[in-house]
Amino acid sequence: MSISSTIDPVLRDAAESSGVPGVVGLAATERGIVYQGAFGRLGVDRPEPMRLDSVFRIASMTKAVTATAVMQLIEQGRIGLEQPAGEIAEHLRQPQVLEGFDAESKPRLRPARAPITIRHLLTHTSGFSYDLFNADVGRYMQLAGLPSIATCKNDSLRAPLVFDPGARWEYGISIDWLGKIVQAVSGKPLEDYVAAHIAGPLGMRDTTFKPDAALRERMVSAHARQPDGKVVPITFEFPTDADFVMGGGGLVSTGPDYLRFTRMLLGGGALDGARVLKPETVALMRQNHIGAIDVPTLFKSDNPAMALTAELLPGVTKKWGLSFLLNAEPLPTGRGAYSMAWAGVHNTFFWVDPARGVAAVLMMQLLPANDQAALDTLIRYEVALYQALARGV
Repeated sequence: MSISSTIDPVLRDAAESSGVPGVVGLAATERGIVYQGAFGRLGVDRPEPMRLDSVFRIASMTKAVTATAVMQLIEQGRIGLEQPAGEIAEHLRQPQVLEGFDAESKPRLRPARAPITIRHLLTHTSGFSYDLFNADVGRYMQLAGLPSIATCKNDSLRAPLVFDPGARWEYGISIDWLGKIVQAVSGKPLEDYVAAHIAGPLGMRDTTFKPDAALRERMVSAHARQPDGKVVPITFEFPTDADFVMGGGGLVSTGPDYLRFTRMLLGGGALDGARVLKPETVALMRQNHIGAIDVPTLFKSDNPAMALTAELLPGVTKKWGLSFLLNAEPLPTGRGAYSMAWAGVHNTFFWVDPARGVAAVLMMQLLPANDQAALDTLIRYEVALYQALARGV
């Protein structure tokens, strides 16, 4: 029984039975690519079949790429993990913490008790949150007249912290700030830096912050599942008048391209003769960098149209690396402990499992994040992959 005959039915079923319009999955071991498959269509209203080279909005899977750029600059000694970010980005020099609102809805702010470091930004322990997910941040930004991060306007990054740096973990705009820091330190726009130092060397030809007309023709339609379960196409594009590209979520890519990125990490920083990071840097990125703090099991959302509140690997201790989710114990799906993983809001996923020598990508294009059908597809895909590898196929 081949690996394709094990995994193909899982992904085909997702595209035909679960309301997921289309799906692409790829996996590799240290020996090379072991699986690739594409099923379904580019959209519920488009007859073109999904292809391996179809282009996806990978959203927060961008974060690992921006973190890689940061780690390159750390390797070069141009910034440091413990360096106060305010030494590079002036707005971060005197951060304010939002403690709530008074009876007249005026925000109660106080100075942060510690500086924000590069490590804090890489690990989501900076104190920043997302206005989409944190009601207090959303309320503050509305009162202050600040735009959402989705506008890619500079003022969208001027939200206050919601806790002191280093106090806990909360998902937010930290990596977008790191994109700004990469630009300031390198002297290049983030999109140019990534193209020259990550995507270019790795042969990720279809990975970019600014897709051209040819890439747009291959782009998968964005979709949203309605409360009644129906999946409909939606318009989801980044603004053309942006002040910056989102280091935390602005890339488009393909399954094969992103698999090359994960294979680089699996290979200790190099792929096909191109070295992007030193082996010791990749090893450092895989370590727990939040100490006794745990990533919460309950991923809370204040915007169910974008993301559903969901349990994240229940029963498993979760840590954070530079910048990846780390499962501190092996998963029942087969994934080894301290694998590096994350996802994008459109239900795109990746993981890198050095313990088992596996890297994998799963791409869908459907809101909200944590859609149950998408999560079920991920679990079934992961189980099928490890079962097939265990049989030696």
